[in-house]
Amino acid sequence: MAPSGSRSIKKGCQRVLYWIPVLFIALIVAWSYYAYVLQLCIESIEDIAQKVIYLLVYHVIFIMFVWAYWQTIFTRPMNPLKEFHLSYSDKELLEREDRGESQQEILRRIAKDLPIYTRTNSGAIRFCDRCQLLKPDRCHHCSVCDKCILKMDHHCPWVNNCVGFSNYKFFMLFLAYSLLYCLFITATDLQYFIKFWLNGLPDTQAKFHILFLFFSASMFSVSLASLLTYHCWLVCKNRSTLEAVRSPVFRHGTDKNGFSLGFSKNFRQVFGDEVKYWPIPIFSGLGDGCSFPACLVNLDVEQASSPTGSTPVNKSAADGRKFPSKPLRESQSRLLTSTPSWTESDIATDKERKGASNQGMTIEHEA
Repeated sequence: MAPSGSRSIKKGCQRVLYWIPVLFIALIVAWSYYAYVLQLCIESIEDIAQKVIYLLVYHVIFIMFVWAYWQTIFTRPMNPLKEFHLSYSDKELLEREDRGESQQEILRRIAKDLPIYTRTNSGAIRFCDRCQLLKPDRCHHCSVCDKCILKMDHHCPWVNNCVGFSNYKFFMLFLAYSLLYCLFITATDLQYFIKFWLNGLPDTQAKFHILFLFFSASMFSVSLASLLTYHCWLVCKNRSTLEAVRSPVFRHGTDKNGFSLGFSKNFRQVFGDEVKYWPIPIFSGLGDGCSFPACLVNLDVEQASSPTGSTPVNKSAADGRKFPSKPLRESQSRLLTSTPSWTESDIATDKERKGASNQGMTIEHEA
């Protein structure tokens, strides 16, 4: 009992410590609100029109920033569906086998019915010993959360959460709105920052808030701009941070652009087809997080029975079950069901081109 009790106390302490970075950000944001609204706008700005405009714009940006941050923190990372977990009989069969090759044969047999195309560096099926499941493409095990996370990008201590399929859009919006927040404060505070050095401000505590507000906002702007630029590049290339460090491995070998479908489709995979939902921190991305459209060269010849971008149908479909099922709530996944898949239109166009090409070759041969 003692060892288990000490482990639970240790885990409890770790959970508390993990919230310290989030608390630090919350305190900075609370102070910035006090410094900007009370000390700058209400105490220092004398022009009523300027004061009202500054406060209105500031609160719009502030609400969007806090909303995106909240969604990034409290949106639970999605885990693989039950189809990827080993059944009880498969677990027993796997435990009885001592040789690695025999275990791989069992895993290959199970993976045959799943849309899994990525492999380990040695070409083996990606299997998680802790979660006892076959990892879907782009899924990784987080050592902090101790779970497999769909399309895991990284574990961010500043949000105390894994950034992955379910909240990557929120994370991007959090970076964008926090940068906009800092830039707006820097721009509107600049003239009063200059007045501070020219002794043009009243000798009150407001001038010190104005000074530190400018310094903190400008410094955060630099770091946020670099981080946002990097993640925008990742979205354009359809890569996660982990995939940028280590390229995904397919049956034919490593391919850093294996999931890239072009800028437009890569962007819509994260933000969705509905433009009106792009700037709002609600889920609007495409897909289910378990399978992703890939380039034609990335398809596994042993598994692929469908054209590029389509999800193979497994044996469970014959039993009346659709795979993969939608793991998101109906309110989150309504965009996925109401919008036709953009990969299907590409497939249809490709088929028409191939058909026209084959017809032309037949006529030419007969001539």
